[in-house]
Amino acid sequence: MAQSKLDPIDRQILAELQADGRMTNVELASRVGISAPPCLRRVRTLEEAGYIRGYHADIDARELGFEVQVFAMVRLRSQAEGDLSTFEALCRAWPLVRECHMLNGEIDFILKCVAPDLSSFQNFLTEQLLKADNVASVKTSLVIRCAKDEPGLSFDVLEARLDKKA
Repeated sequence: MAQSKLDPIDRQILAELQADGRMTNVELASRVGISAPPCLRRVRTLEEAGYIRGYHADIDARELGFEVQVFAMVRLRSQAEGDLSTFEALCRAWPLVRECHMLNGEIDFILKCVAPDLSSFQNFLTEQLLKADNVASVKTSLVIRCAKDEPGLSFDVLEARLDKKA
């Protein structure tokens, strides 16, 4: 199901589920203005097509004792595809790495790391990240506070763009 094949109801279903993935199908159907059976069929189709990858709770890391967030900017010695894939696999295996994004420019990857305390992050940095094959350098920035942390997508922006194209 290509993005262009999503109709306004599909996009509204995605927006509603993004805002509250726990609502019942009956509630979702009511919000998007269709009956429950076709709503459920649409949700299943969106899941099967990969538009919906899962349903998650928004956990407050600090309430659970994860006090430290750090962005690590990683430069590799080699950007050969095999070396990139190897580094990405390492990132997927490291529990403290919550996000890993490959970039263009001076920095090859930016990692969002979440740790209970500074010493846990420092241990990860010195014993795992800096010792990883192919890592040339790492620069870190400790998050002081977060001004915005809004998961998901802005469907309003998407709809405005689609309206301009129509």
